[in-house]
Amino acid sequence: MTYTKPDQGIGTEIGRFSDLGKLKPEDRRRIGRIQTWHRRISTAIERNLKFALTELKRSSSFLNMPRIAEEEASMIYRKAAEKGLVRGRSMESVVAGALYAACRRHAVPRTLDEISSAFHLDKKEIGKTYRFISRQIGIRILPTSPLDYVFRFSSELNLSSKTTSKSVEILKKAIEHEITSGKGPMGIAAAALYVAALLCGEKKTQREVADVAGVTEVTIRNRYKELLEELDLEKEVRKAREKGGMLEEE
Repeated sequence: MTYTKPDQGIGTEIGRFSDLGKLKPEDRRRIGRIQTWHRRISTAIERNLKFALTELKRSSSFLNMPRIAEEEASMIYRKAAEKGLVRGRSMESVVAGALYAACRRHAVPRTLDEISSAFHLDKKEIGKTYRFISRQIGIRILPTSPLDYVFRFSSELNLSSKTTSKSVEILKKAIEHEITSGKGPMGIAAAALYVAALLCGEKKTQREVADVAGVTEVTIRNRYKELLEELDLEKEVRKAREKGGMLEEE
């Protein structure tokens, strides 16, 4: 059984045209009546599912989603449709919300900005729909960790394994010191990568890091300053800047 098909992969089609030609006239009429009945029982929910799951498959491909997350998103959308949660909302926003919920449940590092770009919807609308269907369906989702994002951000920034390892070390210390509490995980992950890049002599601007993480430069700057102050990294970063001839970004 698969949730990514409208009939969950168990549907059958009654009578192909080539088969009908082999039957007696009365049998063809009987099969014709059955086919008509079969088409009529298709409910509004089933028609909605067909379009929604097609959209979900397209967006999952665009976002390079793992199969398990796509299946989870399909299951979440089905539950939302069955509970009537789609009424009053666009089908796309509910699909996007379901997909984001699936990402959160399976620790798939996709940001609201990325999902927003896949659907051409405002990320605030997706976030609102995601929270609504999660509450109504009873989806329990644990908070995401900055560590969920650091490897993908590092890959997109073409940072070395040395810098990536250093950023993980910084993040683990930040978590231990409770610096991450109440902060957006993507901003913290991006700031840790920025600090690690400075310490390892890799030149990346706050703008470059912010663009990859889908946050603002102000967020990077604030998280960066917090990490330096709380983890006592100011001197170490200053030395690295002087050694590499890098200027301080304001």
